[in-house]
Amino acid sequence: MLADKCRKELTERILPFWNRLRDDENGGFYGFMDNDLNVDKTADKGVILTSRILWFYSSCYRTLGDEYLLDNARHAYEFLKKCVDTVNGGVWWMMTYDGRPADTMKHTYNQAFAIYALSAYYLASRDKTALDLALELFHTVEDKCRDDVAYLEAMSVDWKIVPNDALSENGLMADKTMNTVLHLIEAYTVLLEACESGECAHIEERLMFLLQITEDKIFNGNENRLRVFFDREFNEIGDIHSYGHDIEASWLIDRACEVIGERRFMAKWRFIDLRIAENIYDIAFENGAVNNERENDKIDKKRVWWVQAESVVGFVNAFQQGGDKKFLDAADKVFEWIKTIQTDKRENSEWWGEVDFDGKPMQTVNMVNPWKCPYHNGRMCIEVINRNVSL
Repeated sequence: MLADKCRKELTERILPFWNRLRDDENGGFYGFMDNDLNVDKTADKGVILTSRILWFYSSCYRTLGDEYLLDNARHAYEFLKKCVDTVNGGVWWMMTYDGRPADTMKHTYNQAFAIYALSAYYLASRDKTALDLALELFHTVEDKCRDDVAYLEAMSVDWKIVPNDALSENGLMADKTMNTVLHLIEAYTVLLEACESGECAHIEERLMFLLQITEDKIFNGNENRLRVFFDREFNEIGDIHSYGHDIEASWLIDRACEVIGERRFMAKWRFIDLRIAENIYDIAFENGAVNNERENDKIDKKRVWWVQAESVVGFVNAFQQGGDKKFLDAADKVFEWIKTIQTDKRENSEWWGEVDFDGKPMQTVNMVNPWKCPYHNGRMCIEVINRNVSL
């Protein structure tokens, strides 16, 4: 069973790797490991990394039930609380290894991951202070990170707009991105799941707004894909197709609709998400894995760790939603690619960040950094286990 394979990967490779990175002296988890598996104990700790680790251990505890997982989640939570700006609101971008602000930028994407993590931690621990902080950050996003079109992204410590370098790529400078919208959807979905108060209607309303923006501005119905980068008015800039974000969105949006629970809405998005997954299967699934992206007429065929992880979940979701067994076969093939190629076989290691089309590690992404974390591959395992997927 694919679920059994994912349980083994989670418990025998991913969890042991990240358990060793717990920083009991300064709090949180170490922020950097190079590809020779050397840990820099004084490296800055990304707030996104901290949030994703908190989400990971909280969700592992809810799935596996081992008490040490909740303890590790609590440890990450205590460090994340240090990342909150109690004067201006929101969480900073980067912390020093010992818990002081290193980069005070405020980014909506970063706020979203903190909300996501705190909501998951509340569901695991029932610690009301975590839910209260998630709701506080939700209100901060709604108060500070919106204009009359949608959501702003990169801001200074006191919420003045700055260039969006952190989420812009391919030589473009985007004011707004599909990536931030997607992860706000993800965050608000779990916050709505955790909500137990009169806040629920407000959260649901904003989640519905994000899904409407996705349908109206981000989804390209002619090509069955998501647009990536936008200007301030949400006009597309560049010609980029991110295969990993498409397959990730196809299941995250289905999950959001399930939590909202409106049947017509669920049916509409199930149809859209199946079209997105079908398109990725047709154009990006090649040689047992999923290529990275297309920019103009150039296809980048390197295999990125998170793209493969999200492809397993996305293809499983497409099978469960539409019934076509080719998607389940594709999920199994991608998992075999991960096991044979993407994972680093050295003792005490985890997954290579990037390998080339032929399966050679590229050494371009360090084993741990502010972005490389247990969120994507850990979530792949958790999702497949909880969906009880068999072949």
